[in-house]
Amino acid sequence: MLNGHDPLLVMLSLAVAILGGYTGFGLAARIGQSPNANRRLLLTGAAAFLAVGIWTMHFVGMMAAPLPADASYLVLPTVTSFLICALVVGVSLFLVSIGEVSTTRIALAAVLLGIGIVSMHYVGIHGLAGRFIIEHDHRIVALSLLIAVAAAYGGLRIYLAAQGGWRLALSAVAFGFAVSGMHYTAMAGMRFVPTLVEEAHGYAGLAASPQIVSLVVALLCFVIAAGFLLFLVPEPKAKRAKPEFVGVDPWVLEAESVEPRTGATNTGSPRRAAPLGGIGMPRQQPIERVPVTSADGTHLIEIAEIRSIRADAHYTQVHDGHRERLCPWSISELEAKLDPTDFMRVHRSHIVALAHVTFIRKEGDGAVVEVGGAESHFVPVSRSKIAEVRARLGLSRTASSPVRQRS
Repeated sequence: MLNGHDPLLVMLSLAVAILGGYTGFGLAARIGQSPNANRRLLLTGAAAFLAVGIWTMHFVGMMAAPLPADASYLVLPTVTSFLICALVVGVSLFLVSIGEVSTTRIALAAVLLGIGIVSMHYVGIHGLAGRFIIEHDHRIVALSLLIAVAAAYGGLRIYLAAQGGWRLALSAVAFGFAVSGMHYTAMAGMRFVPTLVEEAHGYAGLAASPQIVSLVVALLCFVIAAGFLLFLVPEPKAKRAKPEFVGVDPWVLEAESVEPRTGATNTGSPRRAAPLGGIGMPRQQPIERVPVTSADGTHLIEIAEIRSIRADAHYTQVHDGHRERLCPWSISELEAKLDPTDFMRVHRSHIVALAHVTFIRKEGDGAVVEVGGAESHFVPVSRSKIAEVRARLGLSRTASSPVRQRS
C-alpha cells in the first residue's frame, strides 16, 4: 500500500505534524510559566494545535496515498475524527500540565494521546465512501497503536525534562514521528477491496470530494505554519510608560529600571538597600538548596538560581529563570527557610529574589515587578508591600517613605 505514496506529500505530512507539535507543546509549556495568563485558554490553544496537526497530517497522508478513483469523504465521520482527537489530546495535555507530574501520569497521558491518534486515524479512514470495502491486518493495527503510544511517551518525557529550546524541538519531532509512524504503519496494513455496491462499508450521508478536502487541508496547513511562526516571535517587554495617577508619589513617573543583582536605579550610583526586617515568619537557619520534583525524581537547585516562588495549593512553583518547577514545600515553609536579605514575600502567593528584579510599575491597586532570567516574568506586588519593595530596591528617597495612594 505504501509503494504508491507521493514522497513529497509524505514529507509534507511529517512537517505539518512536527510544526503542530512544536506550537502545541510550546503553548502548553507556558501554562506554568505565565502566572497571569489564562490557563484554560493556553490549554485549549495547545490541544487545538496538536489536534489540528494530527488531523491535518492524516489527511495530507491520505492525499499522498493511491486511493480508489471514486473515493469521497463522508462529512460526519471526518468531523467526528477531529473531535475525538481534540478531546483526547486535551485530556492528555491536562494530565501533564497541571499539578505534580509522575511517571504514572505521563504513561496515562501517553496512552490517551496514542489512543487519540489511532482513533482519529481509523474513524477518518472509515469516512471514505465508494465502491469498495476496507480490510485491516489486525497485527498491524496493534503495532500502529504501540508505535503511537511509545513515541508519544518519549515525546512527553523529553518535553517535561525541559520545556524550551532544543528539547521542545526534539519533543515536537518525536510527536511528528509518532503521528506519521502510526499513520503509515496503519496504511501498510489495510487494503481496499472493490465491490459493486456504493458505500459498502456501512456509512451514508453528506460527502465531500477529494478536491474540497484538499482545500480544507491546505487552509489548515497555512494555519499551522502561521501559528508556528507567530509562536517564534518573542513576547514584547512591558512598556515603561508613564502612567497617570493623581496624588501618587513621583516614583511612578521616574525611570524605574533596576540593574540585576545590584539593586541600583539607573539614575544614581549602585547601592544595595538594607532589608527592612524579616519576611514575617519564624526564622530558621537559611538553606542553600531547594528540592523540586520532576518525572524522573527530585532535584536540588541552588538558592542563587531561584528568581521567584509562587504558591500552588499546598505546594509551590519555583521559577529558576527558565521555567517553573514544582517544590513540595508550602510557601510559608519556604518563606521561613529563605534568607530575608535576599528574598521578600511581595504578595500572599508570591516571593521574589530581590537581586533579580529588573523593573517595577504601578498596576491597579498594587504593582508588578519584572524578574529577569533567560525567560523573564512578572510577579504581582500587593498594595501594602509597595513601599517596602521600593525601599529594598533602593528606589525610595528614604528607607521608610511610603507610597501615597490615591485618596
